Amino acid sequence: MASFSAWGLIAPLAKHFQDTLGLSSTATFFLTAVPVVLGSLLRVPVGMLTDRLGGRRMFALLLAASAVPAVLFGYAQGYWQLVGVGFLLGVTGASFAIGVPFVAAWFEPERQGLAVGIYGVGNVGTAIAALSAPAIVHNWGRPTLGWIAGGVLVGVAALVAAGGRDAPRRRPPAHYLETLRAGWRLYRLAVFYAITFGGFVAMALLLPKLLKDWFGYSLFQAGLRAAGFSIAGTLARPVGGWLADRVGAYPVLTLAFAGVAVDAAVLAALAPSPRIVPITITCLTLACCLGAGSGAVFKLVPHEFPHEAGAAAGIVGATGGLGGFFPPLLMGIVKDHTGTYSLGFVGLLAATGFCLALAIWLIRSATGVELRGVPRVRRAQ
Repeated sequence: MASFSAWGLIAPLAKHFQDTLGLSSTATFFLTAVPVVLGSLLRVPVGMLTDRLGGRRMFALLLAASAVPAVLFGYAQGYWQLVGVGFLLGVTGASFAIGVPFVAAWFEPERQGLAVGIYGVGNVGTAIAALSAPAIVHNWGRPTLGWIAGGVLVGVAALVAAGGRDAPRRRPPAHYLETLRAGWRLYRLAVFYAITFGGFVAMALLLPKLLKDWFGYSLFQAGLRAAGFSIAGTLARPVGGWLADRVGAYPVLTLAFAGVAVDAAVLAALAPSPRIVPITITCLTLACCLGAGSGAVFKLVPHEFPHEAGAAAGIVGATGGLGGFFPPLLMGIVKDHTGTYSLGFVGLLAATGFCLALAIWLIRSATGVELRGVPRVRRAQ
């Protein structure tokens, strides 16, 4: 939660930066998305180090290191200083590659979906940032926001270092090259996570500015409504993991992708003339579908890679993070050139349609052998 709060500091203030610095929509969305880049790229080496050093030590190190860019964010002036600090804030986004193997190692396979899903509730940190950042900046200034965020990160790092424990079942460190050679078994999870988690991150970054553009809300009002999206998606994540434990991950993904496709089509239709009630309903259902899909994907990660959970989580998580970087850029380009966001949502619909077809195919190709409700899918060579 602390990591994701720091990861989401810029998005709630994006419209403020656009107005004060005279930025285009493309430049504004690039600023909001830039923390995703480093967080995504670091998930692979961070997952590797977690396999070797353990989650407790890595969590404490990452949180303490993240406090520095959080404080600097309070003093950054000008567009490129903000971009640079935002890039460094991306360190916090690598935390997921630590948490998945750290949590999964404590549980048997049939309970890992729910356990990892509950850990994923930490995504609600983006909602905390959306609610608190505009209010703190308005009342006390951006330096205060930076010091509060940095202090929270250091405090949580100290708690983890003092009270955290690694699971007693320690396995040999995973080899990333061997995990990458898993091929289709790994790549399908990466594609699914790029849409589910990537879509969640992208919409969490986009919504404060979208709502301000569409309805003229203040930063706080837009952040409040965007926080509802983050909370709904976060709470849906353990539900998706729990359902995947019982009925299988691919049926859950099929339903999730079907819901995302419908919501993307509705948003594409509403974008030229948005109305708050249908936009609210559509965004909340979209959040639930993306959250449930994310939980189902990370049920599969430790199940498919029981001895390389850190490596697989790093690779899949990196892909998911990058999936949250490109949609805001696409949205900015679409808005600057067409005056509406419709085509951006059409892109989400197309990508989701592909994943929906793939999930249905994976259900149909299942062998019928199950491990406590999780279908064993025939692995393509």
